Amino acid sequence: MAVPGEPTKQQINRWRRYLANERAEAAVYRELARKKVGEERSILLQLAESESRHEQYWRDKLGDAVGFPRKPDLGTRALGFMAQHFGSVFTLALMQTAETRTPYTDDIDASDQMAADEHVHAEVVRGLATRGREKMSGNFRAAVFGANDGLVSNLALVIGVMGSGAASTSVLLTGISGLLAGALSMAAGEYVSVKSQSELLEASRPAPDAHTLVPDLDVNANELALIYRARGMGAEAAETKAQEVFDKMQARQRAAHPSAGLGAMGLPAADAAGEADGGAPGVIGQAWSAALSSFCFFATGAFIPIIPFLFGASTTVGAVVALVLVAIALMFTGGVVGVISGKPPLKRALRQLVIGLGAAGITYLLGVGFAALIG
Repeated sequence: MAVPGEPTKQQINRWRRYLANERAEAAVYRELARKKVGEERSILLQLAESESRHEQYWRDKLGDAVGFPRKPDLGTRALGFMAQHFGSVFTLALMQTAETRTPYTDDIDASDQMAADEHVHAEVVRGLATRGREKMSGNFRAAVFGANDGLVSNLALVIGVMGSGAASTSVLLTGISGLLAGALSMAAGEYVSVKSQSELLEASRPAPDAHTLVPDLDVNANELALIYRARGMGAEAAETKAQEVFDKMQARQRAAHPSAGLGAMGLPAADAAGEADGGAPGVIGQAWSAALSSFCFFATGAFIPIIPFLFGASTTVGAVVALVLVAIALMFTGGVVGVISGKPPLKRALRQLVIGLGAAGITYLLGVGFAALIG
């Protein structure tokens, strides 16, 4: 029987768990800080210090009942493992979720300040995770989404053909055809997209030799002011700017200052120069790189559903194995998407699984119906 004023056994166990988790979270932040420099390192170390203050709070509450150190929750231990072995963006995204779900809000034994601290920590971590997402390579995101497209589309195609009663070899041929067709389509679409975007941007840039005309302009005709007005500046402000640029250019010797052109006009000279000095070949290279990446990512995902048929599996066995392999891959890609977006990974993994298998189920029923119609 508990003594009045003394903590109960349940309270002691809960406080010990909080203590272990706070200690582990402080270690996670310190581990992340070890891999950072500058402002990010400073922020992470301050978060670790705050978690250490929370740790001390529970130590004081426990007093002589603190006992031997216990292991933190499984989720917190997983964060520690990720901090040591994986990129900080994944760990921070999961830490963001953990900080948001703090138990201190509803626990009367926790101080209001601690609950507020945890919510502030969630926002700080959200900001750091956003930095990481912005720095994350676009190719990585393309890999995840491209592979997922290949998984879902080719699984649906293969399962649909199975539903029609086709033989195992026909299913394999269909899967290979779907892989190639989808990967080539993705590559072509990515190439056209990158090229089209670069062409649109190029059409919006100032002509690379526009600055050479400034000294010859008739300032009274306001030709230069029209450039600024066309780019969104008001009429009066455009005329003032044009006069300033004209006066500046008149004071310079064109031969002595060959580079004092578009920069003085307030236009993006670097962009225009980049196009003039070979920007187009760079764009072509980017377009081909994007096309090749899309081909490989999609093909990787689309390859998984046909693996069992490459080894001569029967239609039934192949279908079961393919579904299991694709289910695992869908859960993985869904979890990664969840982490990247800062959402709970398990929920996103399950959503991805339901969508992928749902698409396969629909195409299977369509295949069965088509076989019945022509049979």
